[in-house]
Amino acid sequence: MTRHDPGAGQYCPISRTLDVVGERWSLLIVRDLIVGTTRFNDLARGLPGLSRTLLSKRLRHLEKAGVVERSGSHYLLTPSGRALEPIVFGLAQWGAEWVFGDPTPAELDAALLVWWMHTRLDTSVLVGDRHVLHVRFVDDPRRFWILVDHGTPSVCMVDPGYPVSLTISSDVASLYAVWLGRLPLSAALRHRRVTLDGPTSTTRRLSELLRLSPVAPFVVPVA
Repeated sequence: MTRHDPGAGQYCPISRTLDVVGERWSLLIVRDLIVGTTRFNDLARGLPGLSRTLLSKRLRHLEKAGVVERSGSHYLLTPSGRALEPIVFGLAQWGAEWVFGDPTPAELDAALLVWWMHTRLDTSVLVGDRHVLHVRFVDDPRRFWILVDHGTPSVCMVDPGYPVSLTISSDVASLYAVWLGRLPLSAALRHRRVTLDGPTSTTRRLSELLRLSPVAPFVVPVA
């Protein structure tokens, strides 16, 4: 660890911790590093409210504090950073119990949701080299495709030009609810808040293909 740069100026472990990760966005950057995001552009895409300038500043701060290290074009958590994992998910558990309710319209970002979803695909359940998942929102005019090419998923904002393996249709709030564990997929399908179009061999394995948010285990289902 480098020389301490005091913020709150209190000789207390909590104060020292907040000096490192208490600034706005810092713990969300750590969250994304914990779940496997390592490249600057991917971090920026997963944190759309954070300017690239401020992201660079926060990453430099975390590097200086010994929480993050660079390896080529990748940002990686150090042992010190990895030790924050139970703290980050402890916050998730507390938030799910005490402050997590219905979303505000400003929190429903379709592009961010699809980005998060593509990072959690278990592509090992897909047979073949190339698959396309089309995500349609009934309340957002944009269209999204997730292209899985030889096991590697990527998000496309224009039709990649390959046959669609599965179309997922939903309103943004309902798909968020499924992703975060508030609405079981089975209930969403039963009430047609989410509909699927594709071969049965693919639709019946959606729950295996799409792993839910890492915080979903802490969220109490409401349906």
